[in-house]
Amino acid sequence: MRVITCKNYEEMSKTAARLVAGQVSLKPNCVLGLATGSTPEGMYVELARMYQNGELDFSNVSTFNLDEYCPIDKENDQSYYYFMNKHLYSKVNLKPENLHIPNGSAKDIETECANYDKMIDSAGGIDLQILGIGSNGHIAFNEPEDELTAGTHRVELTEDTIKANSRFFASESDVPRHALTSGMATIMKSKKIILMISGKNKSEPLKKLLTGKITTSCPATMLNMHADVIVLADEDAMNG
Repeated sequence: MRVITCKNYEEMSKTAARLVAGQVSLKPNCVLGLATGSTPEGMYVELARMYQNGELDFSNVSTFNLDEYCPIDKENDQSYYYFMNKHLYSKVNLKPENLHIPNGSAKDIETECANYDKMIDSAGGIDLQILGIGSNGHIAFNEPEDELTAGTHRVELTEDTIKANSRFFASESDVPRHALTSGMATIMKSKKIILMISGKNKSEPLKKLLTGKITTSCPATMLNMHADVIVLADEDAMNG
């Protein structure tokens, strides 16, 4: 695990974007695993800028997102599809057929989850996975539990996560109580992982990750078993 300390959120975002750009340049038809939430927003801004300046070409890139609320329609302005379209899809030349997000309105959830993992495998697996981290150590929507699930699955969100995500909704009661999320095995099969961590409220799970100890009470610590992880953390997270 390689840890890079960035001065602030802006530097972390630009560093992450450069790493993604390097992956796309080295393998123009690469498969990217993408994340939502406030942490990667700055990275998406920088990637869009690189594309608009002619520095990047996404035309052969495929993307798979980690998760989606359930139930929710993709047209809902709080869906992760809407988020991705607003921050990245509409700003670069990714092809619509190469964009993948779990279907939060699927009638058969088990089939949707199984097929999502099959699509990732059929694409050759994730070359580079972007991750954020929750203040309780969750990655994607894999929350602290006695047991963690391997594949993509439906999960009941914890009250802490619902409260944290309520800032994006009109009220806490509007936040969906479930989500479809990539499981730990799905994430761990990625060839390379970038974990972005920003803010003092993320310092505690970062400390747990860096101890090298592995526990399901902090799912992010599972990344210690991966062979190629880059942790990008701003000074607030490192020193908080």
